Amino acid sequence: MGTQLIVRYGDLNLKGKNKKYFIKMANSLVLEKLEGLDVDFRYFGERGYIDTKNEKLEDVIERLNLVSGINSYSIYTKCALDMDEIYKLALECYDKNHKEGESFKIEARRTNKNFEYDSFEIMHLVAAHIFKNRENCKAEMHHPDLTIHIEIREDGAYVLTNNIKAMGGYPTGTGGKCLLMMSGGIDSPVAAFSLIKQGMTVELIHYESTPLTSIESAQKVIDLAKRICRYTRGSKIYLNMVPFTKVHEEILSKVDESYLVTIMRRCMYRIATRIAIYRKIPAIANGESLGQVASQTIESMHTINAVTNLPILRPLLTTDKRDILEISRKINTYDISIRPFEDCCTVYIPKNPATKPRIKEAEYQESKGNFDQLIEEASLNTKRILITKDTDIDLASLGFTVSEAIDEYNKEKGE
Repeated sequence: MGTQLIVRYGDLNLKGKNKKYFIKMANSLVLEKLEGLDVDFRYFGERGYIDTKNEKLEDVIERLNLVSGINSYSIYTKCALDMDEIYKLALECYDKNHKEGESFKIEARRTNKNFEYDSFEIMHLVAAHIFKNRENCKAEMHHPDLTIHIEIREDGAYVLTNNIKAMGGYPTGTGGKCLLMMSGGIDSPVAAFSLIKQGMTVELIHYESTPLTSIESAQKVIDLAKRICRYTRGSKIYLNMVPFTKVHEEILSKVDESYLVTIMRRCMYRIATRIAIYRKIPAIANGESLGQVASQTIESMHTINAVTNLPILRPLLTTDKRDILEISRKINTYDISIRPFEDCCTVYIPKNPATKPRIKEAEYQESKGNFDQLIEEASLNTKRILITKDTDIDLASLGFTVSEAIDEYNKEKGE
């Protein structure tokens, strides 16, 4: 028998009449992500139980960390409903996990009401046994270094160590759908992860401007999508690649420098709205963080949002850059995001962008160009590609434009 893990579902147990649906969705994700591993998974009594059998514990935990909807998990050992057995396991757990000078605490939970001792009595008896058999013990009720959990269930007693924090959130696929504006930078992949974590099904949209920008900048987005899709149901995600070059050129030639970013973003939202409506996606999302750049002030957001009636989701709106960087490293997108290839959002940044753009001025700037027709053409010629963790498309090696390369790749894969 391998190491045993107990899986907890946190907020899912507060879903009332919908609790069973949410836990069922979480369990299906657990089974999907553990596929291919020789493990046993079962669910009862509002907990999931995993026997790792012959698999390495770190491999199982790596897969569990891809599952949204799991609050935490712990390594456990099971014994008979006998206090002497519980004493023995608790002492072994203490010896294995306790370090000199650290404090500890015993927590007990009794769902089997037929057991002779209640939760308080179990905590008191087990703590007393440890104090009796080990020297220099130090108890701490509020912030212990080590917590030993004891759960009394119908089928036995479970002794667990500290909870290991899992992904949290809600099972992906339970929170609706959105179209996320995906750049090759640090923020938007983290935004995608944050939305998936909260249960949303995410589809991506990227605006490529080759040859104004390098083909490697478009490749970054595909590689980022491969990392993000590990957290999705089915380990797949759709990417819409918009041919934005003509729109981009029109903006650079017709719009005053201070409004370049504003008009570019308004054009992007118009295209995203068309794609979202066509795909029956009810919301648009992005990686904006309030005040981080000129286009992310309240005034800019208001002027840019004016071109669409769809709700705009900004999961990182009040998140510190430090925290965004930490998440990007955790989900393994940071190394791709910092590749030195810039997209259209960063390669032509004006020296003095308008930080408080006005809608009327933005509309005037747009009246100087042929934007309606170019936006319609870009929307109609957008290419959609299915990305999985095994996607092997290499845009540069195919030797086509991005649109032609995606057509060729989809044809090869039968998409």
